[in-house]
Amino acid sequence: MKLIVFSDSHRELDHMRDVIEREKPDYVFHLGDHDADAEIISHEFQTLPVAMVRGNCDRWSDTPETLTPVLDGVRFFLCHGHTYGVKRGISTAVYAAMEQEADVLLYGHTHFAEQDEVNGLMILNPGSCGCGSQPSYGFFLIENGAITDWGLRRC
Repeated sequence: MKLIVFSDSHRELDHMRDVIEREKPDYVFHLGDHDADAEIISHEFQTLPVAMVRGNCDRWSDTPETLTPVLDGVRFFLCHGHTYGVKRGISTAVYAAMEQEADVLLYGHTHFAEQDEVNGLMILNPGSCGCGSQPSYGFFLIENGAITDWGLRRC
C-alpha cells in the first residue's frame, strides 16, 4: 500500500494533482490548511480514499482536528500541529501520538519538511505542498502490517 501525505496546500492544487498522477497512491492524508483542497482532490479522484484534518486556516470547518486511522495494521496520528504548538517544538504532539498508541505522528503547520524517529514513533512533517520555493510531500509504503519505506519528496 502506498500512502501520500500532504499539508498546507493553501489552495495550490496543481502539485497535489501532479503527485497523485505520478505516484498512483492507494490512500492520501491531508493535514490541513486548506481542507477544502483535500475535498476537491477527493471529488476529482473519486476512487482514491482521502482522510483530512483541519488546520488553523480552516477555522469554520467541521473537519476533525485529529484522526487516528489504521492502515494495514499501522496506526497514524494526524494533526495540523497548531493546537500542539509545533512551531515551538513537537514534544506535545509526540505525547499526544503516544497516548493514542500511534506508530506514526503526522503534522504540518510549519511549512518545513522533516522526518525523525523518537522511541519507536515515526514522525513526519511533509512540509507544504502549496507554499514556498520547494513544495514537498510525504510517502509511506506499507506491506503486511509494516512500514517498509517512508520519507519526504519534492513535488
